[in-house]
Amino acid sequence: MKKSAKATKKKPVVVSHSEGANKQVLTKSLKSTSTKESSRPLEHARWTFLTNHAHVLIVLHENSQMVLREVAVAVGITERAVQRIVQDLEEGGFIKRVKVGRKNQYTVIEDKSLRHPIEAHRQIGDLLSLISEK
Repeated sequence: MKKSAKATKKKPVVVSHSEGANKQVLTKSLKSTSTKESSRPLEHARWTFLTNHAHVLIVLHENSQMVLREVAVAVGITERAVQRIVQDLEEGGFIKRVKVGRKNQYTVIEDKSLRHPIEAHRQIGDLLSLISEK
């Protein structure tokens, strides 16, 4: 007698943080192991127009005091990947990191041009104003 494949339910991961009185909640659904469920709901997430570097930059712009673990959850990548991206952004002059007590605070340099020749006529601030809710 064969056992039927049991579909696991999607569990939301919720990370909340506050910046002053402004409370934000980030949610992300975990991937389902069911073949029926995994192919349809996640089809839109196969690729995105923006890179993980852009996603990290946007998240840090919206909350400059967010810890990298929370950035990783918001973007959907590992904390180590976020650390590498933050290092790339800092070395490229796109962000500045300042130690405030035991935490880091990030400042996005908005007047820096985008890197690719197709988009180099625009600045980081243009991208952030288009995407960011801040």
